[in-house]
Amino acid sequence: MSKINKENEILIKAKVLDHLIEHLQKRTDVQNIDLMNLSGFCRNCISKWYAKYANEEGYDLDYEETRKIIYGMPYSEWKDRFQTEASAEQLSKFDKD
Repeated sequence: MSKINKENEILIKAKVLDHLIEHLQKRTDVQNIDLMNLSGFCRNCISKWYAKYANEEGYDLDYEETRKIIYGMPYSEWKDRFQTEASAEQLSKFDKD
């Protein structure tokens, strides 16, 4: 197998991120607090990272714009449609971390 050059490595990483974003958009049953409790990051974290690196590259994107990219809709709409109230157990676990 040949070694992946830097350009193709970036392309592959971009495709992996696109796939992850699409997966999280489809899995609206997975709450952000669950993602945070299990992995230490959630959709909002990805949105912040997106804004950070876009701004570093000279693109003027704010957090709300990048949340729309990651959630596939405005965050307020996603929250109204899919976010559930966090349980005491979820909150307790989140507070411990």
